[in-house]
Amino acid sequence: MTLLRNSIFLLLALLLAVPAQAGHHDEGPVKPAIVLAAFGTSYPEAVKSILNIKAKVEAANPGVPVRLAFTSNIIRRIWQKRQNDAAWKNAHIDIPEEVLYVKHPLATIADLQNDGFRDITVQSLHVFAGEEFHDLTTLVGSLGSIRTLKPRHAPFVRLALGRPALGMPGEAHPYTEDLAKAAKTLKADVEHARKLDAALVYMGHGNDYFSTGIYSEFQKVLQAEYDYPIYIGCVEGFPGFDDMAKTLKAAGKKNILLKPFMIVAGDHATNDMAGDEDDSWKVMLTKAGYKVTPDLNGLGMNDAWAGLYVDHVKDAMAAQPDAK
Repeated sequence: MTLLRNSIFLLLALLLAVPAQAGHHDEGPVKPAIVLAAFGTSYPEAVKSILNIKAKVEAANPGVPVRLAFTSNIIRRIWQKRQNDAAWKNAHIDIPEEVLYVKHPLATIADLQNDGFRDITVQSLHVFAGEEFHDLTTLVGSLGSIRTLKPRHAPFVRLALGRPALGMPGEAHPYTEDLAKAAKTLKADVEHARKLDAALVYMGHGNDYFSTGIYSEFQKVLQAEYDYPIYIGCVEGFPGFDDMAKTLKAAGKKNILLKPFMIVAGDHATNDMAGDEDDSWKVMLTKAGYKVTPDLNGLGMNDAWAGLYVDHVKDAMAAQPDAK
């Protein structure tokens, strides 16, 4: 009887254990991953800004794979053409494959999910919550809304989105606090401008389809933080070059330190900002009587600014996943 009783207990234990394992483990362990979604750049030298941010995120998240993705269709097509250009690749052997073969966030997320990563944090590397971030929000929200008949078969346990450097609408992380933190990361730029006795002028990208008033608000935060003439203009939207130039004139400075207020110093910074064409900001400001010193370093090269994204990744990973 003792042997029979023990056998029955063993069988019951096995029967109870099997459903529990099938319900919990048939999809494998939940593995986290991070996707850094940048607008992107086609300039090889400017890639360093994005890679610098990636290095900082990797250092803060040891053991968690970090993948790059570019949201710009035009930029990705340029890199796709280079993939089959042997001469170009031989001339740029320092470009890592993760950039040469960069994908859209949709494809990058799908690749990670296919490799077994079901807890994915997508961190925006955009400056503010404009058009590109809007589309990224829609993408992540749509993928995260996928439901399956059996919840354990859902493609994602968590799919979170980290906010841009200058924040986003919402109560969880007030954007005004993000503006204050971002302003403190630009101290070295202000000190550089002081040494030159120059007004500090930033060229932002802006957008024609979203309100870009955040730039003017951030300009006010910067001026209050440093009590110094700091101005931001945009390639697209408000405040444009003319808007910036009018307020700049009131500062009374004869020198200007001109920098990109963009993650990378790519096409806009090289040509629209610091180029030699008549419509470049450097040329127009020079004709207006200023001595202009361009600085072709994107925000991504600033370790303190890169740290903003590290913090935003941490916040996104700590957020509770939506109920399934």
